[in-house]
Amino acid sequence: MDVPTNPIVIKTTPQDTVAIVANPQGLPRGTTLPDGIVLSEDIPMGHKVALTDLAAGDAVLRYGHVIGYANTPVKRGSWVNEFTISLPPPPPLDEIPYTPPPVVAADPLEGYTFEGYRNADGTVGTKNVLGITTSVQCVAGITDYICQLIRRELLPRYPNVDDVVGFTHSYGCGIAIDAPAAIVPIRTIRNIAQNPNFGGEIMIIGLGCEKLRPERLLPDTGNSGSSILYLQDESLEGFGDMVDEILTLAEKHLQKLNQRRRTTCPASDLVVGMQCGGSDAFSGLTGNPVSGFAADLIVRAGGTVFFSEVTEVRDAIHLLVPRAADATVAQALKDEMAWYDNYLMQGRADRSANTTPGNKGGGLSNIVEKALGSVAKSGTSPIVDVVSPGDKIRKKGLNFVATPASDFVCGTLQLAAGMNLHVFITGRGTPYGLNMVPVIKVSSNTRLSQRWHDLIDFDAGPVAFGLKTIDESGWDLFRLILDIASGRKQVATDKIGLYNDLVLFNPGPLT
Repeated sequence: MDVPTNPIVIKTTPQDTVAIVANPQGLPRGTTLPDGIVLSEDIPMGHKVALTDLAAGDAVLRYGHVIGYANTPVKRGSWVNEFTISLPPPPPLDEIPYTPPPVVAADPLEGYTFEGYRNADGTVGTKNVLGITTSVQCVAGITDYICQLIRRELLPRYPNVDDVVGFTHSYGCGIAIDAPAAIVPIRTIRNIAQNPNFGGEIMIIGLGCEKLRPERLLPDTGNSGSSILYLQDESLEGFGDMVDEILTLAEKHLQKLNQRRRTTCPASDLVVGMQCGGSDAFSGLTGNPVSGFAADLIVRAGGTVFFSEVTEVRDAIHLLVPRAADATVAQALKDEMAWYDNYLMQGRADRSANTTPGNKGGGLSNIVEKALGSVAKSGTSPIVDVVSPGDKIRKKGLNFVATPASDFVCGTLQLAAGMNLHVFITGRGTPYGLNMVPVIKVSSNTRLSQRWHDLIDFDAGPVAFGLKTIDESGWDLFRLILDIASGRKQVATDKIGLYNDLVLFNPGPLT
């Protein structure tokens, strides 16, 4: 992409008192902007320039909303960053009104399909994976060992199976198993085992003496594809017997999975999780709005999309409550925010801890600015349901799946919610990937896409320079989603085999 060399700053609304420097190398002191503003200091790419003089205490506006208040007088043309503005208070939850939105039915999007793996319960997979879940961390070592063995010795005989995935974790024993908050990690493990990409073939390795009984991880339906093996079973003599027994069970599941074939499925069978990590100031201008447009297309096609990350929603909750499909959903949104406010308070932390040094280096001064850009990936569709951490989605359409903002914990909980494809937007860059579902990595700026050419799948950066519209890029991303879901194209992390561990959200006590 040929990037313009003339000074370019991006103002999102007429009310904004700051604009974002778009030039990849930033702009030096003395640069004259198109409106005659002269920069009084060097300003890096993605960072904010003051468009007007601000007195101490004046509101700083971006996206047409207050992102902070000037700490000291700020002159027109100077650099506005985390040191020059203070954090405003969060929107009071009990003061956010709800009025049912006007019913504006979007035109249905018909005729779009992908090639997926249809399951007996009606869900559809985008991969065909043997999943081995565990009930306790004690069996993590042998599970990792077994997965390596299966890849070497068994998978070559089952060409229709993409991979074997072991879900190991640090939970299962030494815990208060009946504490109220324990339900979060327990249902997370249980629901991940039922992810559509596992085809209903649920395999659980347990130790035998753990508090979390493997039986609690089976679906209520009494799935015939389920099997449990306890390493403490007295019939097993030593490590060799354990390995042989697990391989025997695995082969039975592989035989069934190998019979699965891709068939044509409507786009309404997509279940796409939207997440961002390593965000920068362009995320809310390019990557997130483009992904939000694609999300709207999926919803129009009858599919399911969810967004998450409570602390990256909290400061924009006043923009989301009015989008709730009904009063029950509106209250559920506020309830999840309140639960997390209390959770942070117990840890003597607050939402400001979310913003990382990398976020600030990319131009995001605080969590308010980050949140206002983050919610753009939800698109514009009505929010039909709110899903608590570790629960599964219940409704098609746009859902809010409550999770922490940590990339790995959010991805883990989105897997439990039932996603069969992941869209991950980044501005600073991260090699994040999941081996259970394809992860489409979207860059918010072209400089990252070019530098990480073999890790980024889609570049939303051209939107910043007007070389593409949000709509055009959104359609391109939607088509890529269909290709990836069909197996016609492969995401970068799958090509490389680059995957992160899953991480449980455990707000309950240890013992």
